Amino acid sequence: MKKLIIPMMIVAILVAFFEQVSAEKNVYITVIAIAIFMFGMMQLSAKTPSKNQDNQDKEDKDV
Repeated sequence: MKKLIIPMMIVAILVAFFEQVSAEKNVYITVIAIAIFMFGMMQLSAKTPSKNQDNQDKEDKDV
């Protein structure tokens, strides 16, 4: 899954940057590219464990 998300995010950012330097800026393409990038970041960060995960596990065991 990560092999698909990272290239998709790179392409989205490149499209957003290219759209900003073009003579006729299309806001909709930029917004869509940023939305795709944010969706990819959300998917990647969802797999990162929480910093407080150990504290929550200890509290659950104490109860």
